[in-house]
Amino acid sequence: MLTDLSLADILKGLEARSFSSVEVTDAFLGAIDALNPRINAFITVDGQGARAAAAEADRRRAAGEAGALLGVPVAIKDLFCTEGVRTTAASRILQHFVPPYESGVTARMKRDGAVFLGKTNLDEFAMGSSNLTSAFGPVENPWKRRGDDAVLVPGGSSGGSAAAVAAGLAPGATGTDTGGSIRQPAAFCGITGIKPTYGRCSRWGTIAFASSLDQAGPMARTVEDCAILLGSMAGFDLLDSTSADVPVPDYRAACGANPRGLRIGIPKEYHADGLPAEIEALWRQGIEWLRDAGCEIVDVSLPHTKYGLATYYIVAPAECSSNLARYDGVRFGERVPGEDLIELYERTRAAGFGEEVKRRILIGTYVLSAGYYDAYYLKAQKVRSLILRDFTEAFGRVDALLTPTAPSAAFAAGQKFDDPIKMYLNDVFTVPASMAGVPGISVPAGLDASGLPLGLQLLGPHFGEERLFSLGAALERAAGFTHRPALRAGIPAGAAA
Repeated sequence: MLTDLSLADILKGLEARSFSSVEVTDAFLGAIDALNPRINAFITVDGQGARAAAAEADRRRAAGEAGALLGVPVAIKDLFCTEGVRTTAASRILQHFVPPYESGVTARMKRDGAVFLGKTNLDEFAMGSSNLTSAFGPVENPWKRRGDDAVLVPGGSSGGSAAAVAAGLAPGATGTDTGGSIRQPAAFCGITGIKPTYGRCSRWGTIAFASSLDQAGPMARTVEDCAILLGSMAGFDLLDSTSADVPVPDYRAACGANPRGLRIGIPKEYHADGLPAEIEALWRQGIEWLRDAGCEIVDVSLPHTKYGLATYYIVAPAECSSNLARYDGVRFGERVPGEDLIELYERTRAAGFGEEVKRRILIGTYVLSAGYYDAYYLKAQKVRSLILRDFTEAFGRVDALLTPTAPSAAFAAGQKFDDPIKMYLNDVFTVPASMAGVPGISVPAGLDASGLPLGLQLLGPHFGEERLFSLGAALERAAGFTHRPALRAGIPAGAAA
């Protein structure tokens, strides 16, 4: 089946004329029609636009033109503005917004010939770790516990992208990572996802949550597929003042580089209390895989890691409070009329924002308010500098770090939803790297006792993505992870995996 092919294999097939872009696009659109009503990975499916783009890609290829993604269908997280296609951020307040412009990331992908299948679901405004806060309904993880049909979360906020790739509805997708929102759902859904260095991919035209943390990145089934996608997505953008003017290497070639001789740090602080034994065991196995690949294992310390989560949930809500102030029904957002301006604001925001978004706006407004700014926000920024210093010192001794991606496998929908603190703890291993702006990749490495995927995370120094792709590919080869979820393209709902 065409939907079983990796993104790299689709490119090979298109180049060899084994099939056309129209054919492969139709295959994925058919899979979306069959399975999306259940898993709800897509908010908007653009079948007409995808088929037109695929036909144009076939014409270009026949004319001898080339493109890094020419004719390859991909899914786009519904946080990236796409010209002429609805972009909602999974919020009622933007439910009818159709951008007149293209985001920096998606413009690059279109330049390279990508075919956009549609816009994937997410936690509202990317705020969440479960994809349960979307105004368009939750996303169902295509994986199932062995012998149990309970609905599991796909992780968040890029849960729609992760579920779409895992279920075979797209060979690759864009995501955004603010505190782990690419890496954690990738681990929950048994796929690969990379958060690049902050500034590596343009943020222009990507709806903001926390501007000093948000970073776009790819999600796909393999490390090589992510390398192909990031090669298209990355690059300097004059329209983004935080974009880094740094050359984009050949990430795909890096996947074949030998990691022998690299020094891999194992941070002692990531041995968290209550870490399940099977995740600890997988971590030890990952260490041995890298040792067998010729890497040297070094114990390191990141002493301020324990403050990462608390610091993140001060800085991120503060920036969220500032960014979302624009959605008032006057400048942006669905307007709900009121008797005066204050009532218009109140009604618009009450109707337009979900509970988690309101919670984070309130927290952020509080920590920025007079009398609390110094006690909370300013202190959090100082601690953030210490977290960055920890990583800088560690990368002075080692080439990369290896940790678990998440403290558990995917959990049942509703299991932690009523307890925000338990939900926030899902990001305990991913948040510190986001605070420091360093890149991180999650690679599927094994299954837990109930048959759910678990991921290992590699972290590197700023603009060290090449090294992560080399190490990630080595982990991928050693793990030999070929498991597929119960719900996927071509498999009837309810059938055995």
